Amino acid sequence: MTRDALAVPPPGPIFFDRHELTRILSVYGRLVAAGEARDYAMSDGREAAEFALYRRTGDAPAWRIEKRPALQARQGQWAVFGEGGHILRRGRDLAQVLRVFDSRRFSVID
Repeated sequence: MTRDALAVPPPGPIFFDRHELTRILSVYGRLVAAGEARDYAMSDGREAAEFALYRRTGDAPAWRIEKRPALQARQGQWAVFGEGGHILRRGRDLAQVLRVFDSRRFSVID
């Protein structure tokens, strides 16, 4: 066997599966209905996938949902970041991490 045959192939880009994306889009839909979000963006990469939620198009993201599988055994692969880049919640289970959006009381002001 050659040394190249024993080498581990580089992993492909990280992205969300259908179940994960359904849960995230459900949260996004609730935020849109409440008037808190207006746009979103998704990105993939070698280390992490990100779903960013925007209050207004063109602004910095208000929240970022990140999937980083390398942290699954440590802090958990899921994290929600706020506007300032601080971590609002981190964990191993997506449903548990997305509960940070349930604790917020959204209200539309006339």
